[in-house]
Amino acid sequence: MSTVLANIFSAEFVYMWIRVVTPILLASLGGCICNQAGVVNLGLEGIMLLSALAGVIGGAYGGGLLAGVACGLGVALLVSLIFAYFHLNMEADATLCGTAINTFAAGATVMALFTLTGEKGTSSSLLSFSFPTINIPLIDRIPILGSIVSGHNFVTYVAFLAVFLTWFLFYRTPLGLRIRSIGENPDAAASVGVNVRRTRYVAILLCGLLTGMGGMYMSMGYLSMFTRGMVAGRGFIALAAAAMGQSTPIGALLSSMLFAFFESISNTLQLLALPSQFIRMLPYVATILGLTIYSIQKKNKAYARAQAAVQEK
Repeated sequence: MSTVLANIFSAEFVYMWIRVVTPILLASLGGCICNQAGVVNLGLEGIMLLSALAGVIGGAYGGGLLAGVACGLGVALLVSLIFAYFHLNMEADATLCGTAINTFAAGATVMALFTLTGEKGTSSSLLSFSFPTINIPLIDRIPILGSIVSGHNFVTYVAFLAVFLTWFLFYRTPLGLRIRSIGENPDAAASVGVNVRRTRYVAILLCGLLTGMGGMYMSMGYLSMFTRGMVAGRGFIALAAAAMGQSTPIGALLSSMLFAFFESISNTLQLLALPSQFIRMLPYVATILGLTIYSIQKKNKAYARAQAAVQEK
């Protein structure tokens, strides 16, 4: 047990924590954009999985990292466009559309992998390209801080930069104002000339870009190949993080860090002779507990507001 505690209170653990939070944070920021526009995108898991495979395949057959990135983001945008069309134009239920994407992704990735490689488990036979590791000058020489902050994958720095960019989008741009106004009251936004459908299209596509980047990180950063079902529920955890963070960038960051902390703990607990099933369930237990606490707090706030309204009358 002392070994586990020593590992947790170490620079290596914090480094792993930041590494683990990257895909969750990117997808949760995408979820925030959709939520602010009044759309619950349940298909984050499927988009991540499809982009993870598309990035590897694009890089292998395109001959470089840029081809893989273009392919991964292109697939994410295409799937997001399909989701937007069915939900916004065909008025299909968003939950059903998202579930369909997740179900399709689980089967389509295995079929595509088998068709191209003859294997159903991994893409190890394909030449994989990964995002580069960035060493920050000067900082990488600072003891402890350098080993925590420097030496991460390029996408990790993009993820934390995306927190600021999402905040800037929401609170400093006309598009962000339109997205938030639609989420609050689409009819009122439409009455002042905001094109609700077009704005939601933009929000869903932006969500797809961020989520796709998180998916590509899984196969081109976290690992250097695609494995079957490698997203492993991170899309759903990202949805929970966006909800707990009240669809704000800073809230999503804090919630994502919380869930990633428990996932990092589960990785560390593998040093103990505990059942692997128990260790793997910890991040999902933390997600359930977090959502339960969030729901109770939200219900109490709503009750307090209702009581205050009654007293005013």
